[in-house]
Amino acid sequence: MTASRRDAPCSAGIPAGKRVADPLSTGNAGETPALQRGRLRLLAALAIIPILPACTRDPGHGPGKVHWDRDTCARCGMAVSDRHYAAQIRGGPKREVFKFDDIGCALFWLQEQKIPWAEAADTEIWVNNFRTGEWLDARQAHYLPGKTTPMAYGFGALGGDTPEAGSVDFDTMKANILARGK
Repeated sequence: MTASRRDAPCSAGIPAGKRVADPLSTGNAGETPALQRGRLRLLAALAIIPILPACTRDPGHGPGKVHWDRDTCARCGMAVSDRHYAAQIRGGPKREVFKFDDIGCALFWLQEQKIPWAEAADTEIWVNNFRTGEWLDARQAHYLPGKTTPMAYGFGALGGDTPEAGSVDFDTMKANILARGK
């Protein structure tokens, strides 16, 4: 007579028919290991859920992420695609980010919206360095006129403490663009 599989000793040397306590067991009689593993997976997933939004949450300051060629200018509706002349404004009670294809669009948008936080100290304006593409604080940048920009406002931003010959500061650039109109 051959022993059935149930009566055969297991490879760990535990006698056949003997139940061994599962280290994952919660003590519920009749609970299968698969049910216990499912419960542990559910608990692990529930523990991770509160952490996930923190990984993707906008910090509320600094330039936002631009989806080049997909995001559109808040003023003119054109795609934000030139990584050397784009601009962003962050402000308001929700610290929302508004994206623009040209610094001129950003300045006119601020003027046209008549929003109370437009001139607030914590309203941030960001521009791309026209040479490197890095984001610069627009109020600290210097601007070279005569550049070919997406909306033909003609100013390219530069960083650094020492202005280049022929460059102007933010206020001069802003006054020049707003005086021209468009």
